[in-house]
Amino acid sequence: MRGGSDVTPDDFAALLVDVKERILAARTRAVLAVNAELVRLYWEVGRIIHERQRAEGWGAAVIPRLSSALKNELPEVKGFSERNIKRMLAFFREYPEMGAGGIVPPPVAQMTGRSSAPEAAAHVPREVFWAVPWAHHIILIEKVKHLPTRFWYMEQTLAHGWSRNVLAVQIETEAHARQGKAITNFSALLPSPQSDLAQQALKDPYIFDFLTLDEPFHERELETSLVRHLEKFLLELGQGFAFVGRQYRLDVGGEDFYIDLLFYHLRLRAFIVIDLKRGRFRPEYAGKLNFYCNVVNDLLRHPDDQPTIGLILCQSKDNLLAEYSISGIDKPIGISTYELTRALPTHLKSALPTVEEIERELAEVQHREEEGE
Repeated sequence: MRGGSDVTPDDFAALLVDVKERILAARTRAVLAVNAELVRLYWEVGRIIHERQRAEGWGAAVIPRLSSALKNELPEVKGFSERNIKRMLAFFREYPEMGAGGIVPPPVAQMTGRSSAPEAAAHVPREVFWAVPWAHHIILIEKVKHLPTRFWYMEQTLAHGWSRNVLAVQIETEAHARQGKAITNFSALLPSPQSDLAQQALKDPYIFDFLTLDEPFHERELETSLVRHLEKFLLELGQGFAFVGRQYRLDVGGEDFYIDLLFYHLRLRAFIVIDLKRGRFRPEYAGKLNFYCNVVNDLLRHPDDQPTIGLILCQSKDNLLAEYSISGIDKPIGISTYELTRALPTHLKSALPTVEEIERELAEVQHREEEGE
């Protein structure tokens, strides 16, 4: 019979990992279960109010009365303020019908708006819908009017564990329109489904609005700033990217070569080599990155790893030029752009005064003040 002293450190480490993962998984399931019940409750409250209003002619005045009564009857229960009850009613009206396969939006709502979300669909699985936290639902209703796009954000919220703030940022930067948009040769060089997963792991453009760089800047300044803001950089890259190193040294034939940024993608099980470039994309960049991918495959890649992927990040690119540049490359490479600030929509840009107009207005104000003296 073996005693406790026979357990080796390696055995104990494996035991600890196994038990810890089970505890965390159980805790996550418990949180999601509680959240799902809360969201169902709010939907039911919205349904009851909606049906009573329609059947018995109740007006909006019933909501503040109901809120006040609930506070008196159930003072320990939170979440039934007048504002939140109005949200419950709106919540039901957004999703009045439940289908066996998912949420079925009203026909008119399905046809409003357009989306380029890579996985946009007319419905979302019920288990996904109920698992999305209430506060996230509110943000989605308020900020995303196109239902297929909203459903895409629901799925991504659960897949990536986005907080409310992160979800709001993703919506603001139109993540649905950028995901999977990089120019790549993945379909020709990677087997399915790895090629599809790799394509969806990349964006175009990437938004680095958390940086404060003035033109002209050097590539090394960009690289340093991204590493300094690594948490925000990783958030923009997306789930699964693990930082390996900056200016990662490779010794080839007695010469030193340095990779700008090296990552490992946990879901793809592959190294990601990122080459940062200032200005427009040039065809020669692809050959250099192909070289880096070859070396990483030879020196760093484990036999169980998938082929190393390269990503060129530049400020602008011609898509046709980019496609020609990687069509003959034998390593999977993507080409994307990055923006240091998000461009204003045209209708807002046209509404803003120019620098000349501001200067003219300031001069007139100063002139009036001088005359008043």
